[in-house]
Amino acid sequence: MSSEAVPAAAGGVDRSLLLVLSAPSGAGKTTLCRRLVATMPDAFFSVSATTRKPRGKEVEGVDYRFVSDARFRELVQNDELLEWAEVHGHFYGTPRRPVEEAKAQGKLVLFDIDVQGGMQVKARHPEAVTVLVLPPSYRELERRLRSRGTDAEPDIERRLLAAQAEVWRAKTYDYCLVNDQVDAAFEDLVAMITAERARSWRFDLAAFGF
Repeated sequence: MSSEAVPAAAGGVDRSLLLVLSAPSGAGKTTLCRRLVATMPDAFFSVSATTRKPRGKEVEGVDYRFVSDARFRELVQNDELLEWAEVHGHFYGTPRRPVEEAKAQGKLVLFDIDVQGGMQVKARHPEAVTVLVLPPSYRELERRLRSRGTDAEPDIERRLLAAQAEVWRAKTYDYCLVNDQVDAAFEDLVAMITAERARSWRFDLAAFGF
């Protein structure tokens, strides 16, 4: 990608980065997202809109933006969503405006979305970086899901089947990140971000006097 594809930010370097994290349920992508937000001052977490009801201690505007079916249809019709999909009978989507505003400010924009949504983001923004978070093995994923004690057996089986499909659909993702130990996985993720922000097309060399 040329330096003209994305306007350079102040200082001659475009710091904006759209980072999509996708993973099978139980692989730990949400934990990694939360740690990035907590440790990186310029990180912006993209809060998805959904038509499902809040669960547990979920907070409006923090975990999700909870909307009606009618409101969601309006967002789709008005092209106000960067991506959207129907998952298990409910709709999920990413509001476009907050993402574009954060990107214009040179921020690290984090998406905690499924592969279907990740591919839509990549189609609209080819410069976006997609990362598939994996457990160390399918057996370990099954162990994690069962050890949580929050899902009935049919739900666990459904999640495991969905995990297989999710992983195989993500073969076009830019990176795979194995989350065996969360500290090590987080360090690897930060290294990916650092490398992506150092790509040559992000630098306006004229701003450096060349």
